[in-house]
Amino acid sequence: MTLSKIETFKENELTLNKTEDDDQFLTFKLSNEMFAIGILNIKEILEYGNLTTVPMMPAFVRGVINLRGAVVPVIDLIARFSSNRSEVTKRTCIVIIEVTTDDDCHVIGVMVDAVSAVLEIPANEIEPPPALGAKIRTDFIHGMGKVDGDFVIILNVDNVLSVDELGMLNQNTESPALER
Repeated sequence: MTLSKIETFKENELTLNKTEDDDQFLTFKLSNEMFAIGILNIKEILEYGNLTTVPMMPAFVRGVINLRGAVVPVIDLIARFSSNRSEVTKRTCIVIIEVTTDDDCHVIGVMVDAVSAVLEIPANEIEPPPALGAKIRTDFIHGMGKVDGDFVIILNVDNVLSVDELGMLNQNTESPALER
């Protein structure tokens, strides 16, 4: 009987911790708009620099970095969302993100204009993605978080950094239908 109480307590503790982490997001700026990614996907934040360009990559792949011996591609999120490229400033950062597909874990860097803060956004303060009017693909948006009366675009990391789609784009860099 004591064992089952401990197991129940541990299950509740795990659920509580998961809920707390699910409510926390790293916010950052892209083209004067505020975006967010769940902190469970974030590994670290680096200063922008030391990129090696790779020929014949899609325009949104800025290059690769050496992260403790591993080659990590760096995606320009502005270029991923539109045909524009980000301008590098003093505040430009690379956010290292883990994307899990099936049983594989991929590490990808994303270039952002500036990192803002880690915020808690409760689930009841997150609206579904807008059906119309978004400047980016709606499947890239997890939801719209309300923070101090403003909206923060919460990204669906699995779709924005879909390893399958990025690989397909890499193979078909000249196909305009695949570059959105």
